[in-house]
Amino acid sequence: MISKSWGRAAYAALLGLALASPAGADEAFVTNQGSGDLTIVDLSTMAPAATLPIGGKPAGVAVSTDGARAYVTSPEGKYLSVIDTRARRVLRKIPIEGGPLGLAVAPDGSRVYVADMYEQRLFSVDPESGVVATAKVGVTPSGVAVTPDGRVILVAIRDADKIAFVDAASFEKLGELEVGRHPFGVTIDAKGERAYTANVESDDVSVIDLSTRRVIATVKVGKRPYCVALAQGRGFVTDQYAEAVSVFDLETFAQVAQVKVGEYPEGIGASRDGKTIYVANWFTNEFWSIAADSLKVIAKVKTGDGPRAFGAFIRAMN
Repeated sequence: MISKSWGRAAYAALLGLALASPAGADEAFVTNQGSGDLTIVDLSTMAPAATLPIGGKPAGVAVSTDGARAYVTSPEGKYLSVIDTRARRVLRKIPIEGGPLGLAVAPDGSRVYVADMYEQRLFSVDPESGVVATAKVGVTPSGVAVTPDGRVILVAIRDADKIAFVDAASFEKLGELEVGRHPFGVTIDAKGERAYTANVESDDVSVIDLSTRRVIATVKVGKRPYCVALAQGRGFVTDQYAEAVSVFDLETFAQVAQVKVGEYPEGIGASRDGKTIYVANWFTNEFWSIAADSLKVIAKVKTGDGPRAFGAFIRAMN
């Protein structure tokens, strides 16, 4: 005879297996600021797989390179949530002073870099123990990105119209570079050769040569650009006020097209094979997929209220 206690344990184990992510399926971790939660989207089906309560008006998100962890900032809650992506549960909430917003994970996963938009700071966070270092970077730091070798951290200093460069080892500011007006999202290419900033107030993207730390091009895009994704030799930019994604050529910097999407698009990312672009539409509570070559909308899925997905929100399964 099977005992009731064994039956409950077996049921719990089966439930855990059901909640675990399917093998090989890439996922998107979409922060919903209005509803205070996180929608996990199965990208193979473009369907919600789970919803996790986060709280504190979650906005920024970053998934580790190995896909084992996801990190979410809560500006109003003043904490960083550490998420076990396989088990789909919050492991801990690390207190972060000020207004934690943009963030990025070191390639080896040992540190998470979090921008404090209120106090001009960048925090270096040990995912196990909490904040270990602080660097002064400039007024209203927003987007954060790390070079593929893990040596340099780039921070968009929104109200100074600059990008700050921070040495990851010493955690000291190396210098800064003037870009367009009010840079928000910052993206680095896979080779670590160029960075791209979406400049909200000047309606353009600054292209930065990372070897010389100079702006080599300024690309005009739609109204109020927020974030940039890269795929198939193209840049894809969310234009909030245009309700569109601007597309430009990464070599010639010529505009290719503008794709209409939902209202107030913000977070944007590319699939690991570069074939698909994903967009979170903040005001219409939708997450869209777009073919990177044909620029046709493939699918749409409902999220929680106010999806931002600000950061590297795609978990690529190996």
